[in-house]
Amino acid sequence: MPMTMPGISLQKVAVAMGRRSYGHSRIRALKQAAIMESTGGRKSLDMESIEFAAFPRTAFGRHSFRKFSSGVDQTEDLSTLVDRYASRQQTSVSLQTLMRTGRGELLHKTANTTTTANSDTNTDTSNNDKAATQQVLIQVASFLYRELPARLAHRIQDLDHVPYMSNMPSVRNVRDTYVSSFRELVSQPIPDGPNSEEQFAKLVEGIYDRHAGVLVSMARGAFELRAALRKGEITLNKRGGTKMTEFAEMEELHDFLDRFYTSRIGIRVLIGQYLALRRSRTDTDPDYVGIIGTCTNPYEIVTRAIDDATFMCTRKYGDAPDVRISGNAELTFPYVPTHLHYILLELLKNSMRATMDFHGPDGADVDDLPPIEVVISNGKEHEDVVIKVADEGGGIPRSNMKKIWSYLFTTADPAIQEGMIVLNENVDHGIDSPLAGLGYGLPISRSYAQYFGGNLSIMSMEGHGTDAFVHLVRLGNTREPLPI
Repeated sequence: MPMTMPGISLQKVAVAMGRRSYGHSRIRALKQAAIMESTGGRKSLDMESIEFAAFPRTAFGRHSFRKFSSGVDQTEDLSTLVDRYASRQQTSVSLQTLMRTGRGELLHKTANTTTTANSDTNTDTSNNDKAATQQVLIQVASFLYRELPARLAHRIQDLDHVPYMSNMPSVRNVRDTYVSSFRELVSQPIPDGPNSEEQFAKLVEGIYDRHAGVLVSMARGAFELRAALRKGEITLNKRGGTKMTEFAEMEELHDFLDRFYTSRIGIRVLIGQYLALRRSRTDTDPDYVGIIGTCTNPYEIVTRAIDDATFMCTRKYGDAPDVRISGNAELTFPYVPTHLHYILLELLKNSMRATMDFHGPDGADVDDLPPIEVVISNGKEHEDVVIKVADEGGGIPRSNMKKIWSYLFTTADPAIQEGMIVLNENVDHGIDSPLAGLGYGLPISRSYAQYFGGNLSIMSMEGHGTDAFVHLVRLGNTREPLPI
């Protein structure tokens, strides 16, 4: 490397960053100019670009790079610090790039890895493999070191300015969690060696665990807002209709929650992938690169989701409808299995609940219940993997079709909502929850599907049933959407 671009080269940026006479603003200007020219004016970069590679210490000088990377003035107030990091460009990634990075295929992007991993004096293949693996971890850790503070800063700003919800106690707690993680990251030294990488891993693992309950905490914030509306403590700007109807249709809040949860998925994917790569050094599975299943089989995941949904349905109703699977049982493609399981479990439990409610659980013979049909697309030439979940559970009224995608709409009793919030305080999702509760299932499922370029759509016939279609990009070359 270096890669030369018209008018300015990365070498010039490196030289500038190595000189103490250059201020941080000048460095950022030079760096941004290089990025803009190299991408034809685009502000979003793929991880395979120079931004993903760990900048070589030999090019910059270790002291000046450490200074530039953290760039934390201890006297700088939080608001200014957050604004500064939020002004940095976020870097979008794709499933393919995550896999290639995890396999070490992008180590050539880091100039100083060749001598470390392939030293002429080191002829032990196992040592070479170990060194290469360590370089992958340093490369990924270096990317997270630069990327995570910017993503957290955007969400802190969003949490500060969202109407109504920003004053809810649970949302303030979430904001404090993000601030705490942000402060830890920006005060951490760059992970440019084995020891600092190990310390960085401990830090982000703590952040990952700390943020596990954020989804339920935000749901609690919505519950608190509902309660405040019912008590008349908050009054929305009414345009006709009831307060709760307007609450479910508040577009500004919906947009905020979409941004928040999409960003949260991305942060957990990046950290989860990094931590899984570290574990894979001792627990090697050839079918996985980090959290990504290289040969994800939809049939197997559907089967597991059916078992979980049946358990949940039987626990509530005493029985559950049958589920029939058709299509290609041998189909495999690279994907994150936990994401697909979450989506399918949500769709199946919704279908089972609708079927039991519509056909009457009391005294109904399970053999008389119409089965739920799951169809897996089987064309290898198709650009998408498509999974359909169809039920005869009575369908959804057309007037409610828009509301099913709302984070703020649920048909569950407030007592059920409150109980679910208490029981699932520190988990993302699981089989311990009731069949209906927070009202987050479908919109979160769609966010998971859309994260790597897919989609989730619903078609319903009131009085008959509902068909749900999950579209997933087979090639995994779509970059994540990055909310600002």
